[in-house]
Amino acid sequence: MSIKILVTGANGQLGRELRQLLEGDDRFDATYTDVAELDITDAAAVNALVDGLQPAYIVNCAAYTAVDRAEDDEAAATRLNTDAVRHLASAAARCGARMVHISTDYVFDGHAFRPYREDDATHPTSVYGRTKLGGELALLTSLPGQSVVLRTAWLYSPHGKNFVKTMLALGRERQQLRVVYDQVGNPTSATDLARAVVTVLTASEWHPGVYHYAGEGAVSWYDFTKAIHRLAGIDSCNVEPCLSDEFPTRATRPHYSVLDKAKFKTTFHTTIPHWERSLAECLKQLEQNGR
Repeated sequence: MSIKILVTGANGQLGRELRQLLEGDDRFDATYTDVAELDITDAAAVNALVDGLQPAYIVNCAAYTAVDRAEDDEAAATRLNTDAVRHLASAAARCGARMVHISTDYVFDGHAFRPYREDDATHPTSVYGRTKLGGELALLTSLPGQSVVLRTAWLYSPHGKNFVKTMLALGRERQQLRVVYDQVGNPTSATDLARAVVTVLTASEWHPGVYHYAGEGAVSWYDFTKAIHRLAGIDSCNVEPCLSDEFPTRATRPHYSVLDKAKFKTTFHTTIPHWERSLAECLKQLEQNGR
Protein backbone atom coordinates (compact mmCIF):
# COMPACT_ATOMS: atom_id res chain seq x y z
CA MET A 1 0.00 0.00 0.00
CA SER A 2 1.37 3.41 -0.98
CA ILE A 3 2.30 5.99 1.64
CA LYS A 4 0.09 9.06 1.37
CA ILE A 5 2.08 12.32 1.41
CA LEU A 6 1.16 16.00 1.16
CA VAL A 7 3.88 18.21 -0.32
CA THR A 8 3.53 21.97 0.09
CA GLY A 9 5.57 24.50 -1.87
CA ALA A 10 5.68 21.97 -4.72
CA ASN A 11 6.61 24.52 -7.40
CA GLY A 12 9.78 25.73 -5.66
CA GLN A 13 13.30 24.43 -6.17
CA LEU A 14 13.05 21.63 -3.62
CA GLY A 15 9.39 20.91 -4.34
CA ARG A 16 10.07 20.29 -8.01
CA GLU A 17 13.00 18.00 -7.30
CA LEU A 18 11.00 16.10 -4.70
CA ARG A 19 8.12 15.68 -7.11
CA GLN A 20 10.45 14.11 -9.68
CA LEU A 21 11.66 11.58 -7.11
CA LEU A 22 8.26 10.71 -5.65
CA GLU A 23 6.46 10.41 -8.99
CA GLY A 24 8.90 7.69 -10.00
CA ASP A 25 8.50 5.76 -6.74
CA ASP A 26 5.47 3.52 -6.34
CA ARG A 27 5.95 3.48 -2.56
CA PHE A 28 4.32 6.91 -2.42
CA ASP A 29 0.96 8.46 -3.24
CA ALA A 30 1.75 12.17 -3.14
CA THR A 31 -0.45 15.24 -3.42
CA TYR A 32 1.40 18.38 -4.53
CA THR A 33 0.24 21.86 -3.62
CA ASP A 34 1.51 25.38 -4.02
CA VAL A 35 -0.24 28.63 -3.16
CA ALA A 36 -2.72 28.20 -6.04
CA GLU A 37 -3.93 24.91 -4.57
CA LEU A 38 -3.45 25.64 -0.87
CA ASP A 39 -2.71 28.84 1.01
CA ILE A 40 -0.90 27.41 4.02
CA THR A 41 -1.22 30.74 5.87
CA ASP A 42 -5.00 30.03 6.00
CA ALA A 43 -5.54 27.69 8.94
CA ALA A 44 -9.08 26.75 7.89
CA ALA A 45 -7.93 25.83 4.38
CA VAL A 46 -5.08 23.75 5.76
CA ASN A 47 -7.40 21.93 8.15
CA ALA A 48 -9.94 21.20 5.42
CA LEU A 49 -7.38 19.77 3.01
CA VAL A 50 -5.48 17.72 5.58
CA ASP A 51 -8.68 16.39 7.16
CA GLY A 52 -9.90 15.29 3.73
CA LEU A 53 -6.61 13.86 2.52
CA GLN A 54 -5.52 12.17 5.78
CA PRO A 55 -1.84 11.98 4.79
CA ALA A 56 0.70 9.89 6.66
CA TYR A 57 3.34 12.59 6.08
CA ILE A 58 3.41 16.30 5.33
CA VAL A 59 6.57 17.67 3.70
CA ASN A 60 6.69 21.45 3.90
CA CYS A 61 8.89 22.94 1.17
CA ALA A 62 7.19 26.36 1.23
CA ALA A 63 8.92 29.43 2.65
CA TYR A 64 9.27 33.17 2.39
CA THR A 65 12.86 33.30 1.10
CA ALA A 66 13.25 36.92 -0.04
CA VAL A 67 15.81 37.64 2.68
CA ASP A 68 16.19 41.40 2.14
CA ARG A 69 12.53 42.06 1.39
CA ALA A 70 11.61 40.34 4.66
CA GLU A 71 13.31 43.18 6.56
CA ASP A 72 10.55 45.50 5.34
CA ASP A 73 7.71 42.97 5.40
CA GLU A 74 8.13 41.00 8.61
CA ALA A 75 4.40 40.31 8.81
CA ALA A 76 4.39 38.43 5.50
CA ALA A 77 7.52 36.49 6.39
CA THR A 78 6.04 35.55 9.76
CA ARG A 79 2.79 34.35 8.20
CA LEU A 80 4.58 31.95 5.85
CA ASN A 81 7.68 30.95 7.81
CA THR A 82 6.16 30.68 11.29
CA ASP A 83 2.36 30.78 11.38
CA ALA A 84 1.85 28.50 8.37
CA VAL A 85 4.16 25.89 9.88
CA ARG A 86 2.06 25.95 13.05
CA HIS A 87 -1.11 25.47 10.98
CA LEU A 88 0.38 22.47 9.18
CA ALA A 89 1.71 20.96 12.40
CA SER A 90 -1.61 21.35 14.18
CA ALA A 91 -3.46 19.72 11.28
CA ALA A 92 -0.88 16.91 11.23
CA ALA A 93 -1.32 16.32 14.95
CA ARG A 94 -5.08 16.05 14.57
CA CYS A 95 -4.90 13.38 11.83
CA GLY A 96 -1.85 11.54 13.21
CA ALA A 97 0.54 12.55 10.42
CA ARG A 98 4.27 13.09 10.69
CA MET A 99 5.93 16.17 9.23
CA VAL A 100 9.23 17.05 7.57
CA HIS A 101 10.04 20.75 7.46
CA ILE A 102 12.90 22.60 5.76
CA SER A 103 14.76 25.30 7.70
CA THR A 104 17.94 27.28 7.23
CA ASP A 105 21.50 28.07 8.33
CA TYR A 106 20.27 31.64 8.92
CA VAL A 107 19.05 30.59 12.38
CA PHE A 108 22.71 31.08 13.40
CA ASP A 109 24.55 34.39 13.62
CA GLY A 110 27.66 33.23 11.74
CA HIS A 111 30.17 34.08 14.47
CA ALA A 112 31.35 30.48 14.96
CA PHE A 113 34.78 29.12 14.16
CA ARG A 114 33.65 25.54 13.54
CA PRO A 115 30.68 23.97 11.74
CA TYR A 116 27.39 24.47 13.55
CA ARG A 117 25.84 21.44 15.25
CA GLU A 118 22.13 20.97 15.77
CA ASP A 119 22.35 21.69 19.51
CA ASP A 120 24.34 24.93 19.14
CA ALA A 121 22.61 28.07 20.35
CA THR A 122 20.58 29.84 17.68
CA HIS A 123 20.86 33.58 17.22
CA PRO A 124 19.38 34.78 13.93
CA THR A 125 20.40 38.26 12.77
CA SER A 126 17.65 38.82 10.18
CA VAL A 127 13.87 38.75 9.95
CA TYR A 128 14.17 35.75 7.64
CA GLY A 129 16.26 33.86 10.18
CA ARG A 130 13.99 34.78 13.10
CA THR A 131 10.82 33.75 11.29
CA LYS A 132 12.36 30.46 10.14
CA LEU A 133 13.45 29.73 13.70
CA GLY A 134 9.92 30.55 14.78
CA GLY A 135 8.68 27.89 12.37
CA GLU A 136 11.04 25.32 13.83
CA LEU A 137 9.83 26.04 17.35
CA ALA A 138 6.17 26.00 16.28
CA LEU A 139 6.60 22.59 14.67
CA LEU A 140 8.58 20.98 17.48
CA THR A 141 6.07 22.30 20.04
CA SER A 142 2.91 21.39 18.12
CA LEU A 143 4.10 18.00 16.86
CA PRO A 144 6.63 16.62 19.36
CA GLY A 145 8.09 13.25 18.48
CA GLN A 146 6.48 13.25 15.05
CA SER A 147 8.46 15.95 13.26
CA VAL A 148 11.81 16.36 11.51
CA VAL A 149 13.47 19.71 10.83
CA LEU A 150 16.10 19.71 8.09
CA ARG A 151 18.28 22.82 8.16
CA THR A 152 19.97 23.46 4.85
CA ALA A 153 21.93 26.24 3.14
CA TRP A 154 22.70 27.96 -0.17
CA LEU A 155 20.11 25.97 -2.14
CA TYR A 156 20.32 25.81 -5.94
CA SER A 157 18.84 23.73 -8.76
CA PRO A 158 18.16 23.89 -12.50
CA HIS A 159 14.79 25.47 -11.65
CA GLY A 160 13.75 28.96 -10.61
CA LYS A 161 16.03 31.76 -9.51
CA ASN A 162 19.20 30.95 -7.60
CA PHE A 163 22.83 31.94 -7.22
CA VAL A 164 24.18 29.38 -9.70
CA LYS A 165 21.91 30.49 -12.53
CA THR A 166 22.57 34.16 -11.76
CA MET A 167 26.35 33.70 -11.85
CA LEU A 168 26.10 31.78 -15.10
CA ALA A 169 24.14 34.60 -16.70
CA LEU A 170 26.41 37.34 -15.36
CA GLY A 171 29.53 35.42 -16.34
CA ARG A 172 28.34 35.26 -19.92
CA GLU A 173 27.21 38.89 -20.02
CA ARG A 174 30.03 40.68 -18.23
CA GLN A 175 33.80 40.87 -18.43
CA GLN A 176 34.21 41.46 -14.69
CA LEU A 177 32.37 40.53 -11.49
CA ARG A 178 33.01 41.21 -7.83
CA VAL A 179 31.78 38.56 -5.38
CA VAL A 180 32.06 38.46 -1.60
CA TYR A 181 34.65 36.10 -0.14
CA ASP A 182 34.02 36.71 3.59
CA GLN A 183 30.82 34.63 3.69
CA VAL A 184 31.44 30.88 3.88
CA GLY A 185 28.88 28.11 3.77
CA ASN A 186 27.66 24.89 2.13
CA PRO A 187 26.20 25.08 -1.39
CA THR A 188 23.39 22.54 -1.53
CA SER A 189 21.81 20.90 -4.54
CA ALA A 190 18.02 20.72 -4.29
CA THR A 191 18.31 17.29 -5.89
CA ASP A 192 20.47 16.08 -3.01
CA LEU A 193 18.15 17.64 -0.44
CA ALA A 194 15.13 15.97 -2.05
CA ARG A 195 16.93 12.65 -1.78
CA ALA A 196 17.59 13.40 1.89
CA VAL A 197 13.86 13.97 2.44
CA VAL A 198 13.09 10.59 0.85
CA THR A 199 15.77 9.03 3.06
CA VAL A 200 13.96 10.37 6.14
CA LEU A 201 10.59 9.14 4.87
CA THR A 202 11.81 5.63 4.04
CA ALA A 203 14.05 4.94 7.04
CA SER A 204 13.31 1.69 8.83
CA GLU A 205 12.66 3.69 12.01
CA TRP A 206 11.30 7.19 12.54
CA HIS A 207 13.97 9.53 13.88
CA PRO A 208 12.38 12.83 14.96
CA GLY A 209 14.32 15.99 15.74
CA VAL A 210 16.51 18.63 14.12
CA TYR A 211 19.13 17.69 11.53
CA HIS A 212 21.57 19.53 9.32
CA TYR A 213 21.74 18.60 5.66
CA ALA A 214 23.82 20.55 3.13
CA GLY A 215 26.48 19.93 0.52
CA GLU A 216 29.69 18.39 1.84
CA GLY A 217 32.63 20.77 2.13
CA ALA A 218 32.65 24.55 2.59
CA VAL A 219 33.36 27.46 0.27
CA SER A 220 32.98 31.23 -0.03
CA TRP A 221 30.58 32.83 -2.51
CA TYR A 222 33.64 34.02 -4.45
CA ASP A 223 35.18 30.55 -4.75
CA PHE A 224 31.77 29.07 -5.50
CA THR A 225 31.42 31.51 -8.40
CA LYS A 226 34.89 30.61 -9.67
CA ALA A 227 33.89 26.93 -9.64
CA ILE A 228 30.62 27.65 -11.46
CA HIS A 229 32.46 29.47 -14.24
CA ARG A 230 35.23 26.88 -14.48
CA LEU A 231 32.86 23.93 -14.71
CA ALA A 232 30.66 25.80 -17.22
CA GLY A 233 33.64 26.71 -19.40
CA ILE A 234 33.23 30.47 -18.86
CA ASP A 235 36.66 32.09 -19.16
CA SER A 236 35.80 35.57 -20.44
CA CYS A 237 34.76 37.01 -17.06
CA ASN A 238 37.28 38.13 -14.45
CA VAL A 239 35.88 37.37 -10.98
CA GLU A 240 37.35 39.50 -8.18
CA PRO A 241 36.92 38.91 -4.42
CA CYS A 242 35.45 41.66 -2.24
CA LEU A 243 34.17 42.20 1.29
CA SER A 244 30.51 42.12 2.29
CA ASP A 245 30.81 45.70 3.51
CA GLU A 246 31.35 46.79 -0.09
CA PHE A 247 27.89 45.50 -1.03
CA PRO A 248 25.61 46.35 1.94
CA THR A 249 22.25 44.58 2.07
CA ARG A 250 19.10 45.16 4.11
CA ALA A 251 19.52 41.85 5.93
CA THR A 252 22.68 40.80 7.74
CA ARG A 253 24.09 37.54 6.36
CA PRO A 254 26.05 35.07 8.51
CA HIS A 255 29.76 35.30 7.71
CA TYR A 256 30.28 31.64 8.61
CA SER A 257 27.31 29.29 8.50
CA VAL A 258 28.89 25.93 7.71
CA LEU A 259 26.70 23.12 9.00
CA ASP A 260 27.93 19.95 10.71
CA LYS A 261 26.07 17.04 9.08
CA ALA A 262 27.44 14.20 11.24
CA LYS A 263 24.12 13.58 13.00
CA PHE A 264 22.24 13.08 9.74
CA LYS A 265 24.92 10.85 8.25
CA THR A 266 25.14 8.69 11.37
CA THR A 267 21.40 8.44 12.04
CA PHE A 268 20.41 7.60 8.47
CA HIS A 269 23.57 5.65 7.54
CA THR A 270 24.28 7.71 4.46
CA THR A 271 26.89 9.91 2.83
CA ILE A 272 26.50 13.41 1.40
CA PRO A 273 27.95 14.36 -2.00
CA HIS A 274 30.63 17.06 -2.14
CA TRP A 275 29.18 20.37 -3.31
CA GLU A 276 31.40 20.51 -6.41
CA ARG A 277 30.24 17.12 -7.67
CA SER A 278 26.62 18.11 -7.23
CA LEU A 279 27.27 21.46 -8.90
CA ALA A 280 28.72 19.67 -11.94
CA GLU A 281 25.56 17.53 -12.14
CA CYS A 282 23.35 20.62 -11.99
CA LEU A 283 25.34 22.38 -14.72
CA LYS A 284 25.12 19.29 -16.91
CA GLN A 285 21.35 19.25 -16.50
CA LEU A 286 21.13 22.95 -17.34
CA GLU A 287 23.19 22.34 -20.47
CA GLN A 288 20.92 19.47 -21.50
CA ASN A 289 17.91 21.72 -20.98
CA GLY A 290 19.48 24.40 -23.17
CA ARG A 291 19.80 26.97 -20.38
